[in-house]
Amino acid sequence: MTFNRGDYILLDYTVIVKDDNKVIETTNEATAKEAGIYRPEDIYEPRLVILGETKLWEPLESALLNAEEGKDLEVEIPPEKAYGQRDLGKIKTLSIREFHRHGIVPHVDDVVEIEGSRARVISISGGRVTLDFNHPLAGKTLVVRGRVVKRLTSNEEKIAYLIKQYMPRIPLDKISASFSQDGSEVQVRLPAEVLLYEKIGNVLLQVASEIGSRFAELKRVTFTEEIELKK
Repeated sequence: MTFNRGDYILLDYTVIVKDDNKVIETTNEATAKEAGIYRPEDIYEPRLVILGETKLWEPLESALLNAEEGKDLEVEIPPEKAYGQRDLGKIKTLSIREFHRHGIVPHVDDVVEIEGSRARVISISGGRVTLDFNHPLAGKTLVVRGRVVKRLTSNEEKIAYLIKQYMPRIPLDKISASFSQDGSEVQVRLPAEVLLYEKIGNVLLQVASEIGSRFAELKRVTFTEEIELKK
């Protein structure tokens, strides 16, 4: 069974640069470590994708709409569908004095911010610094290898995963949602550690706003933080 726009799915994926087979992004911890891009602060797990809403490369979205749950997929993303072709007009040369005036000592391959845009230093010669304002992956063909782990079908499960986007380090089994009989209210139970989040009030307001926008029948969202007492 294929998918439809509006479906909530969990996607495991790895993005690779076709030219050199370099892994640039992945949801798999073992793959990240093997590729040398592992970061302890990142969360490695399938990502929530709402088809037709989550920003995706067009070829990937098309492939997902025709994918099957549990089956591997591989999609090639040409430069024009990814980060665009390299534009020689985005390579500029500035005097090194411009950097020194701001207390910056540029080095080749440094990424610097100039006039509100980020650029990579590609050469320094004769007091002149050549900058490349193209995206680092401009001109590159990407390959996405992935698998739809699961389609979310219950509203309770959808809400739990939506909340996890705002609180990624909270284990999913500590988030639960239950609807009232008429479907106009939902009670969300969260663990006590959410109280340690910075500006948790603002976070909960954003969560409630998103839940309300996605479930039109809802009129009230109630949050309960459960504190387990140790005796």
